[in-house]
Amino acid sequence: MTSLTPGRISVVIPAYNQEAYICDALASLARQKLGRWDLEVLVVDDASTDATAALADSFRDSLPGLQLIRLEQNAGVSAARNAGLQRATGEYFTFLDPDDWYSPEHLSVLADALTGLHVDFVRSDHVRVTGTNRVIHRAPQALRGMPLNPADDIEPIDSPSMVDYAFVWAGMYRTELMRQRGLFYFDEDLSSAEDRLWLWKVHLDTARYAVVSSPSVFYRRGLPGSLTQVFDERQLGFIPAYERILSAVRSHPDAECHLPKALRQFFAIVCHHEKRAKHYPPAVRLAMKQRLRQVFTSIDPQSALQVALEMDVARRRHILSFLQPGTIGAAK
Repeated sequence: MTSLTPGRISVVIPAYNQEAYICDALASLARQKLGRWDLEVLVVDDASTDATAALADSFRDSLPGLQLIRLEQNAGVSAARNAGLQRATGEYFTFLDPDDWYSPEHLSVLADALTGLHVDFVRSDHVRVTGTNRVIHRAPQALRGMPLNPADDIEPIDSPSMVDYAFVWAGMYRTELMRQRGLFYFDEDLSSAEDRLWLWKVHLDTARYAVVSSPSVFYRRGLPGSLTQVFDERQLGFIPAYERILSAVRSHPDAECHLPKALRQFFAIVCHHEKRAKHYPPAVRLAMKQRLRQVFTSIDPQSALQVALEMDVARRRHILSFLQPGTIGAAK
């Protein structure tokens, strides 16, 4: 296991064909006002076919802590993040997508809060960037700058909570603790929603965290290569991700408390994908229907029904279509 260096922050950047943006991300790291902190930057080139690797390598002088890790074959964002995490030596770690960037105080503010509050991880607000438009998006927790119980902030069920704020890069984490708890790595076989599963596990299996009022990470939206802009089988990664989320929640000591939230979130995302399904190829639409029906056979129908009945009419009708008719009739 890689030994850790106190006072160091490791930033993991998974990058695939990001020559248009990678310089912005790395320039923002070169501008960091770190104070007492040391910086390690781990760029994982996921077998890019453009100039991503060469551009990253050109920052070695301005980023002395830069490491360029090259994967021989394209393996996806989870495998790329894991390759960076394997080499991380920082006391704390975080992530930066190659098309995003930080303000100069971002890393020091999060690291100081993580240290001063004696918590396991911190989360932050972020700024969404669409073209020239910038909008601050707040993490859904009003209590700021104080230790909180991560499991307490899985709920409420019917409004946004911290497990709905599925941005792993809007936070910073204690490396040693995440390793000890088995929370360090991402599931590499998930093509999407890997961040949701990772954050659910972090909220279920850590003790203390805090939210910091620091909207200092800038998140580009609507780029051509982003998952929201593609309509292929990668969209179906949410299905195995939620199978694992539901399994993790069921095995937790407070499963009865947290399972309704997990079901509600899953149902909402099912409905989201159903709305988008008209853009999916017929084979992908069919595969989604078949796999969802299989997942619903593993869900307690009475629990599913109770959660579905609390949703709006359109989404409720859709979720009920996946339940056995006898279940619905028995509840009337």
